[in-house]
Amino acid sequence: MAARRPFDLVVFGASGFTGQFVVEEVVRVASEAAQLRPLTWAVAGRSRGRLQEVLERLSSRLGNTDLKSDVSIIICDVNDPSSLAAMCQQGTVILSCVGPYRLFGEPVVKACVENGAHYVDICGEPQFLEAMQQKYNDQAAEQGVYVVGSCGFDSIPADMGVLYTRNQLKGTLSSIESFLLFQSGPEGGCGHATTWQSAVYGFSDRDSLRKLRRQFGHKPLPFVGTKIRSRGSVFYSNEVNQYAVPFIGSDPAVVKRTQRYLYENFDEQPVQYGSYVAVGGISSVVALMMVGFFFWCFTKFSFGRKLLIKYPEFFSFGMFSKEGPTIKQMEGTTFSMRFYGVGYGPDQDPLQSKPNVKIFTEVKGPEPGYVTTPKAMVQAAVTMLWETKSLPGRGGVFSPGAAFSKTSLIERLNKHSIEFSVISHSEA
Repeated sequence: MAARRPFDLVVFGASGFTGQFVVEEVVRVASEAAQLRPLTWAVAGRSRGRLQEVLERLSSRLGNTDLKSDVSIIICDVNDPSSLAAMCQQGTVILSCVGPYRLFGEPVVKACVENGAHYVDICGEPQFLEAMQQKYNDQAAEQGVYVVGSCGFDSIPADMGVLYTRNQLKGTLSSIESFLLFQSGPEGGCGHATTWQSAVYGFSDRDSLRKLRRQFGHKPLPFVGTKIRSRGSVFYSNEVNQYAVPFIGSDPAVVKRTQRYLYENFDEQPVQYGSYVAVGGISSVVALMMVGFFFWCFTKFSFGRKLLIKYPEFFSFGMFSKEGPTIKQMEGTTFSMRFYGVGYGPDQDPLQSKPNVKIFTEVKGPEPGYVTTPKAMVQAAVTMLWETKSLPGRGGVFSPGAAFSKTSLIERLNKHSIEFSVISHSEA
């Protein structure tokens, strides 16, 4: 990769719903770093006018009048390879906020790899993430480029949370179950339609993901101790005192990719992982089942998918909308992800005994989609920028845990409202 470029960070898709919050977080981080290590950055997108509007709104909101004049704008279109190449030649790390990634992501990855720019995104689409690994890993390694997807709420808390829990256990960790909980304020909460759209495409194309995974030819990962228990599709969790369902996002797949990489490259013992989300009481379970029924039926047909994408608020019962959450909704929303691990003490032989150690950890933070995600993405980017020597190998396509397991990312996140902590650690 080229030694020094005009910009340390370039936020691509800065005028999008999520992109504007990523820009706001870059402003904060650049201000924090200014005294010790100046951070140069730019925004990129198709419309100069829309990018200027984002900078003007932030300038007014943050009271920083220099934004409008000091921040460079790069005009770049995902359908114009030459403009992507020009953007990537100017930035050391490209923060891609243009989704759904299955539609718009690959040209950006390709341009980064070919032009020597590192890449991070906030993708929650396993098919895209794993396809990029298969297609670009070798070329990225040859070019000394790091491509790290899912650096937002999908899947930094889960992937780094598993590593954190493993590192805090005194002994050998066998398995972890995580439970995700959301807390909304009086204004409620919702997600943006782009996330809904990604889910629609991903759910309708599950066969392609299965086919892609067969091409990798992975063997099952070994595990120590007893096999992790299988939960039902809906169950009452004594851990969180609510009903829970399996988490259908990218977290389980991302964690497994990390565990495989660390096992195959560093001989680190893989951890079994089960991921769940708490949904509340019976009424919430019924509502979720209704949404799931519509979703399952409509994703089977092209016309149904078009309806789901056109009317996200109706079909998701208000959980997603084209407008996304309001500022008040975001300010009143928090999340916590609780990790319950079991394993063996330093003197226990997993082959001769049952698990005798338990650990309970937590990752918690502000609203996940548009507050935590920008914070996680920007911290991943600056870690990539400032701790390149701690990243694995000489480049390639990685999951967050595989890329950042030897860095200070968790410490950085702790300083930016995404808190990792041990709740309890005891013998079973």
